Amino acid sequence: MDEWRWTSAADLGRGIAAGRIDPVELFETFLSAIETHELKDRIYARLTPERGRAEAEAARDRARRGARLSDLDGVPVSWKDLFDSAGVGTEAGTRLLEGRVPERDARVLKTASALGLVSLGKTHMSELAFSGLGLNPMTATPPCVNDAGAVSGGSSSGAAASVAFGLAAAAVGSDTGGSVRVPAAWNDLVGLKTTAGRLPLAGVVPLAEKFDTIGPLCRNVEDAALMLAALEGGSPCGLGGMGDLKGRRFGALTTIVMDDLRPEPAAAYAEAVERLRAAGAEVVPVEAPEIEGPMSEAGVLYTT
Repeated sequence: MDEWRWTSAADLGRGIAAGRIDPVELFETFLSAIETHELKDRIYARLTPERGRAEAEAARDRARRGARLSDLDGVPVSWKDLFDSAGVGTEAGTRLLEGRVPERDARVLKTASALGLVSLGKTHMSELAFSGLGLNPMTATPPCVNDAGAVSGGSSSGAAASVAFGLAAAAVGSDTGGSVRVPAAWNDLVGLKTTAGRLPLAGVVPLAEKFDTIGPLCRNVEDAALMLAALEGGSPCGLGGMGDLKGRRFGALTTIVMDDLRPEPAAAYAEAVERLRAAGAEVVPVEAPEIEGPMSEAGVLYTT
């Protein structure tokens, strides 16, 4: 069953639906792996075994009755330590909030739980989510999967590490200025930075509320789509291919975003653009020199 730790969340969900995977056994596999992992204290701030076990037992019962709530019903995930969860400490990676225990779940946690996602626990993060490195001398600095002695990128550092080290099927993080995207890239994962306002921030410790967003860190794009659906309580977008995009027009920003880009990401980006064109879309290069100033002043914008 150790292979479950490296299986996509979508495939775990399909295994549960087919009766090949017991949600309780799945949860215990992840929990045992966490508890015995040499880096667990650098990845998880605290675990939620009682809650997770109860959620897994309920998911098993639904699966046996053919009454699953979503594609990810019964799949264990981790939560960044800025999402409130009732009766469990939520400290946002800072000693300033040490001992803070909310009375209710963050809205996205409540929604995801209602669709059957199973909670493993809270992951370490950059202090108050204010760092793209993932370094946190106040609580813990999560490891990078490519070098356990290095930082994992922030601020959703432990979220990325929990998936990359096989200690969660997927993770929920937040992104204000790169906090999902950076650790996802550094740990060979897929990170989804959602549009501001798409997911509710109620019960999420804020950094800069006008910029804060919630997003998953996953093994692949399918998992990211299913996690987004679970977080917003809706149905996942179509994943059967691009289909016909004739008549659609996309802007490809050329200012700043392509600067200092390594060959591999540049090639992947070019391939994605060509796939859009092959599906019938028009892709128009867009220069926007006016964003250069705000980009260089982003830190000031986030703190005002």
